[in-house]
Amino acid sequence: MTAVLSRATPVAEAPAQHFEVRPFDAPVGAEIVGLDIAEPINAADFQRIHRAHLDHHVLVFRDQRITPAQHIDFSRRFGPLEIHVLHQFQLKNHPEILIVSNIKENGEPIGLGDAGVYWHSDISYKPNPSLGSLLHAQELPSEGGDTLFADQHLAWEALSPELQQRILPLKAEHSYLAKYEELRAKNPWRPKLSQAQIDQVAPAVQPVVRTHPETGRKALFVSEHFTTRIVGLTQGESDALLAELFAHSTRAEFVYRHTWAPHDLVFWDNRSLMHLAAGTPDHLRRRLNRTTIVGDTPF
Repeated sequence: MTAVLSRATPVAEAPAQHFEVRPFDAPVGAEIVGLDIAEPINAADFQRIHRAHLDHHVLVFRDQRITPAQHIDFSRRFGPLEIHVLHQFQLKNHPEILIVSNIKENGEPIGLGDAGVYWHSDISYKPNPSLGSLLHAQELPSEGGDTLFADQHLAWEALSPELQQRILPLKAEHSYLAKYEELRAKNPWRPKLSQAQIDQVAPAVQPVVRTHPETGRKALFVSEHFTTRIVGLTQGESDALLAELFAHSTRAEFVYRHTWAPHDLVFWDNRSLMHLAAGTPDHLRRRLNRTTIVGDTPF
């Protein structure tokens, strides 16, 4: 039975929680079993979680029966939170949470139903892309709905030395608008962006290869969803190189496929990974809550 703490009890003095970090039999990822995020997490336990996140890049916290406020509080332990440009899909009274869902109520979508249909790293289109994102399962379909994660450190390391040398100094433009109208054409419920929203997502230029600020490891940092061109190359040269990198970066040997279980909270490192939503049959309901942690300027 978990000890009850007063609100005044410092988190550093909270009782230790006994949990396991179990690496997956996959190129990336581990599950955390036995931790209750609804309870205070002391500094030593938090440091262990942080280390596991750096080592495995995607953590699956099992059976987390947490409120939106607890989801937000845990996320904030890692840094300030992003408010997504699509304010239409914020959780009421919790703007830090983006609803990811294909559910419609009264004919209107309650969340972003086509999130993640292209490989990407979250918020790469801003000068300070996301450190990481935390997605909490609320309602899961009986089939489909998997999420794929591709390790971009492994992708970089698997490139030929010649291609590594070629791309290391290059920069690329990332734009939130790159495929927005294409997605709206397929899903008319996707809101038309206001000028104020467009102003929030001006394109950003990022290194094609980024260095993880905490581990020092290099990773590819281009995606089919947001990367529009490589700076300094002709359009033809840029398109050809990006196509080669896109195909390489999501090879099966770099990918973990996550099949969701009820109350999973999945925390991935956007500095190390790209992810993709595998899709859900239209007639099955899926809903998840997402927080996104603001990162720093890539280098």
